[in-house]
Amino acid sequence: MSRVEVSQLDPAIAGRLRRNADGLVCAIAQQHGTGEVLMVAWMDDEALHRTLTTGRATYWSRSRREYWVKGETSGHAQTVREVRLDCDGDAVLVIVDQTGAACHTGDRTCFDADLLFAAATEPATAADR
Repeated sequence: MSRVEVSQLDPAIAGRLRRNADGLVCAIAQQHGTGEVLMVAWMDDEALHRTLTTGRATYWSRSRREYWVKGETSGHAQTVREVRLDCDGDAVLVIVDQTGAACHTGDRTCFDADLLFAAATEPATAADR
């Protein structure tokens, strides 16, 4: 399924988007209720339009050069609860109810495997209270 050149995305929304050179905006999927960041993907105007009108998270695959609905083949679907545009218009936050793994590796999130830094926590002392 090739990229749609003319989308039915509401012009008021389309006018607020700041796309990269490929015509895409970053889409961050976050679990509803917990705030857990699940994955990052890309959307063009049509993917955003499909997400907003179907309630199913739809992305543009840069490697396969096609639209994909999360979970359509894996069963690990994202039911959309909210979509928010960031203040700069260059990213959308897609708040979802995730069924199964969000990551193509089978992990719950795409951020499970490689912890690069964690601040040390120290027990509170009486002076901290």
